[in-house]
Amino acid sequence: MGAVIYYFAINHIARTLLDDHLSEEVSEVIGYVNLKKELPKQVDFDEDQTTFALLKDQHVPTRFYDTLYNNPKLAGTRAGRAVEGTMALNDRLYRFNIIISKESTEYLLQIITTITLVLVLGLFLVLFLTNRYLLGDLWKPFYRILGQLKAFNVSEPVEFNRVESKIDEFAELDDAVYLMAKRVKGDYQNLKHFTDNASHEMLTPLAVITSKLDTFIQDETLRKEQFDQIQDIYSAAGKLSRLNQSLLLLVKIENDLITDTEESELQEVILEKLKQFQELLSSKEITVETALTVKKLKVSKYLIDILLNNLISNAIRHNYSNGHIKIILTGSHLVFENTGSAVTLDSTAIFNRFQKGSGSEGTGLGLAIVRNICKVYGWTIDYKFVDGFHSFEIGWNQTEIPQVLH
Repeated sequence: MGAVIYYFAINHIARTLLDDHLSEEVSEVIGYVNLKKELPKQVDFDEDQTTFALLKDQHVPTRFYDTLYNNPKLAGTRAGRAVEGTMALNDRLYRFNIIISKESTEYLLQIITTITLVLVLGLFLVLFLTNRYLLGDLWKPFYRILGQLKAFNVSEPVEFNRVESKIDEFAELDDAVYLMAKRVKGDYQNLKHFTDNASHEMLTPLAVITSKLDTFIQDETLRKEQFDQIQDIYSAAGKLSRLNQSLLLLVKIENDLITDTEESELQEVILEKLKQFQELLSSKEITVETALTVKKLKVSKYLIDILLNNLISNAIRHNYSNGHIKIILTGSHLVFENTGSAVTLDSTAIFNRFQKGSGSEGTGLGLAIVRNICKVYGWTIDYKFVDGFHSFEIGWNQTEIPQVLH
């Protein structure tokens, strides 16, 4: 932009100089006429082309304009600059027209433009080399710090490496990031120890309460009212124990503390799980239909066990007697469908913690745990209500050729 503005500025200056030169020529012509009382001849004006024409009473205003210049020494025409106006001689009006060549001015303008372009290109080259080599090296400490921030994992024991830099701002940034990482790791370890200790210490009194309640329940002298009250306490203690285990599991999943992986035949794990829930299914007379294909996944056996436990128990708990459950496994997704309430659930809130129906006796953490397990492996989970069935679909990116088993 500066070069373009510079070009037009130089062009304007050159035109102004030519107009000044033409104004001097006009003054010379008028001075000659006033002195000699006659029109000058062309030979009196070097290479300037001057013509006169007699006017009939009208007055021509003075104006400057671009035109063509015929060089008598060279063939052809060149660019020129002209001035036109009116002068008086012997009580008559004459129109004068003076044309001068712009060739030398345009040549100078071309030289200035070429020099400007060379300077601009040189500037671009210097800026490119400076950004590529000099500034690239200057910014290397910043990008090393940024790379460590991106790879930072609060649960890993790897320390944050210091980055040496001669630039004060980067050195200060490195100090701040190092102290932040150290403080975050310290806070995380304190929180982890607190969670582990709190969970462990909570289990002991819960075990004592459960043991004492078992003893009370076996007492044959208890009245029915007392038995019912002890049964409620026993149920609440069991729920508190499950809640403690679920919250601890969520913390472990969210912080990637469960890292064991092995290849599992998912269809076999599902069939094994259905055998474990067979008694509960029979008690509610729920019919289970399966359409399973061969699917191998490299996952934590513990986490996949928790995921299937929660999905199957959720399908049973929220079902009704003589209901139906459908389990579909393909190379791209796993679907659990179950009959139940005819009301569609809120798909935006169903996977939140402590989100459960008014009549549910669960902890409200089952589907939240399922969602977090899916996040660990980059799977998707969606809910929808279709044709009287509540459907939970887990999708993964891996695809295989299905082989139907059941």
